[in-house]
Amino acid sequence: MSSDTTEQAGATPPEQIVAVPVRHPGRWIAAGVLLVLAAMLVNSFLTNPAWRWDVVWRFLFAPRVLDGLLVTLELTVLAMVIGVVLGIVVAVMRLSRNPIVSGVAWAYAWFFRGTPVLVQIIFWSFIAILYPVLSLGIPFGPEFVYFDSNLLIPVFAGAVLGLGLNEAAYMSEIVRAGILSVDQGQTEAAEALGMTRLKILRRIVLPQAMRVIIPPTGNETISMLKLTSLASVVAVGDLFRQVQLIYGSNLQQIPLLVVASIWYLVLTSLLSVAQYFIERRFSRGAVPARTTGFFGFGRPKSGLA
Repeated sequence: MSSDTTEQAGATPPEQIVAVPVRHPGRWIAAGVLLVLAAMLVNSFLTNPAWRWDVVWRFLFAPRVLDGLLVTLELTVLAMVIGVVLGIVVAVMRLSRNPIVSGVAWAYAWFFRGTPVLVQIIFWSFIAILYPVLSLGIPFGPEFVYFDSNLLIPVFAGAVLGLGLNEAAYMSEIVRAGILSVDQGQTEAAEALGMTRLKILRRIVLPQAMRVIIPPTGNETISMLKLTSLASVVAVGDLFRQVQLIYGSNLQQIPLLVVASIWYLVLTSLLSVAQYFIERRFSRGAVPARTTGFFGFGRPKSGLA
């Protein structure tokens, strides 16, 4: 046996390292402060009589409020349908190799993103002031069919157009970003196989771009739900308008605004849950599995414990 082996056999084993976890007093202090503030807020809600919770519960499920809630949902769905469909069209036009087509798409996005949505709602709701009659016919020639603008575009349709056309400008940028995120080599390979540009867009580009498009689209939908309250300016009977009419007669502004806020919170929470599951569906195989729920707590799983 060599001397090196003898020395190793008689050597003292190394001492085990005692790992001391790092203390984070700042986290506990911040958590304590937040808990105290939350308790103070809850106490204010429960003890301040000005909130008038009895009035809130009395009107929370009132028929007029529920009717306004239904109108709010209709405005949101119709405006988002217009926004998504037209946004895809404008995004494809923006990516066109024809400078006139891409220029028109750019001008559309520039105009509707650059003017306030409230102005657009009022403009479309009172379009009859500018054009009392709308007609169809030969450009710069005879007209064959005439429509009364007030009947063709009532205030509800004007609010939908104002919200939808404005949303289309933002959706066009979201869709364009999603399309550009797909590797150009896949498009070139599909073109080499003889696929048309429309088929490439429908079968290859858009399915992959959805991973980029879905998250901001969900945020836009939630934002649209709240933007519908602007329709009350043109007397559309949405949730906020109905609440305004009620507190205009009983002078209970704060409780009725709380009623509207509760319903907006409920609807946005439901949309957030739906957005979470849709995102998880389209992100399969693209991102690490997550331990979080739709409230966002926790961290993504990783190979390290």
